[in-house]
Amino acid sequence: MPLKLTQRNGTGNFYLRGNVAGSNIYRSTGTSDRAAAEAIRIRTEAQALKRASLGIKATVTFAEAALNYLNSGGEGRFLPPILNHFGPTTRLADIGNAAVNRAAAALYPNAQPATINRQLITPISAILTMAAEDGLCHPVRLRRRAVATKVTRWLTPEEFEAFAAEFTPHLEQIIGFMIGTGARVSETLNLQTSTLYLATGQALLTKTKNGQPRMVRFPARAARMMQARELPQTGPVFLTDHGEAYRTDRIAASGKRDGASIKTAFNRARAAAGLASKGPDKVTPHTIRHTWATWHYAQNRDFGALLDLGGWSTADVANIYRKIAPDDLAERLLAHGWDYRTAGRLDALSAPALRAVK
Repeated sequence: MPLKLTQRNGTGNFYLRGNVAGSNIYRSTGTSDRAAAEAIRIRTEAQALKRASLGIKATVTFAEAALNYLNSGGEGRFLPPILNHFGPTTRLADIGNAAVNRAAAALYPNAQPATINRQLITPISAILTMAAEDGLCHPVRLRRRAVATKVTRWLTPEEFEAFAAEFTPHLEQIIGFMIGTGARVSETLNLQTSTLYLATGQALLTKTKNGQPRMVRFPARAARMMQARELPQTGPVFLTDHGEAYRTDRIAASGKRDGASIKTAFNRARAAAGLASKGPDKVTPHTIRHTWATWHYAQNRDFGALLDLGGWSTADVANIYRKIAPDDLAERLLAHGWDYRTAGRLDALSAPALRAVK
């Protein structure tokens, strides 16, 4: 029977109710305007009939597949502009390399290939892959943009000391944890006091990039930096210079890079230390993660520990840190008070217990 419009108790939003081509439908139209609800009724009925005659693969939309992806725990950070571009009616079957090229031209006309890969092609590919696994479409392989190989930028111990000399106390705490553990900015700013274990030099990161909690360890030098000012007793470990919690959710929702939360303080310290703000030697918050990985492997030569502590799901990215450090780096780090040999292993720390700041 055709779909009918109903209201609960005669008021509020209209609901669609009925059976079309063997499919029972009961859903809200999201509007209390009868004319708008009627238009939705006609469109929904037509879509149901079309799907019944042509099959789900020919009619399912990209928006529907994206919703399934999000409901299954998929990453939604870069999806809003993509969904706005394709709209609610673009069929999944119409998403291919040509459609992605048009989306790239519309959404990221001046972006670098790596940005297009990360913010457009990767999320669309993830949606298509899940949809194919669910039988909603045929497998589709999207072409990624060619990205020039870059030299991984990391800080020497001497560069880092010059940089650290310019830190404000709140930035010293944050960078101290990052350089000690390899945590990303968002992982660091989401750390809670309940999962920071100063006595053993450990912390449990619960909000990670890949969604998998991981335990990290930090050396004594990092612990001292983390105590540059009094640590809170509850809530987030790291606060702004005004003593407020960082709003990492707003940064993620805006689509900005991970380091945007500490951008101002970081850039000031970088400029004061004479470090590059552009070009191949540019220093960004993510450079700290590169630095940690390089330093850690130089002292431990333990690739398995590096993978576990860094939270990489594959060895491809982490593998570069095995090849870029000079032979004297481990000794230079010790001269500056950095010793990852204990912090990097998964056995108990032999260093003296650290003092929990009240």
